[in-house]
Amino acid sequence: MFSKPTSNPTPGANPATPAPQPAAPAPAPSMQAESRPPVAANRTPRGASVIGADMILEGNISGGGEIQIDGTVKGDIRVEHVTVGDGGQVDGGIYAEAVEVRGKVSGSITAKQVRLYGACHVDGDITHEQLAMETGAFFQGRSLRLQRPATITPPQRPAAAPASSEPASPPLSSASSLNAKSAPAASA
Repeated sequence: MFSKPTSNPTPGANPATPAPQPAAPAPAPSMQAESRPPVAANRTPRGASVIGADMILEGNISGGGEIQIDGTVKGDIRVEHVTVGDGGQVDGGIYAEAVEVRGKVSGSITAKQVRLYGACHVDGDITHEQLAMETGAFFQGRSLRLQRPATITPPQRPAAAPASSEPASPPLSSASSLNAKSAPAASA
């Protein structure tokens, strides 16, 4: 009934009828692969979250990633990278790894890297590791260098004293102990 197809069509065979193809085996179903794709495959570069020019946000913002502020934020911002756009305004503190200001900030800025562009207006203290200001930037406040926490080193042990035949003398606590112990006189 069934015949094995040949690689070369035989003369007189119907060219309109395709040769039957063997069916490919269906993959074994895997519940985990279908319901949850691997995390690495889904990773795409994240864009910045944007507060639009016509937005007013009252409250604190925190999270990872980047935020672009073109509107008004009344509250503190704790994000990895903050950009205050030309028309952006922040009334509160900014705590981030990097901060770029083109608009207006009324509050303190604490970040490793801070860049103030020419048209910006900052009224508050800036605590930073690196600070860059363009000509024309307005900054009123204190510029404080960010102090990294001191690394704790274990106390060092004093060097071992060389072994001697004389017993170690106790530490001197007063002048009277100097007179109590005298050196032996040299004999001639």
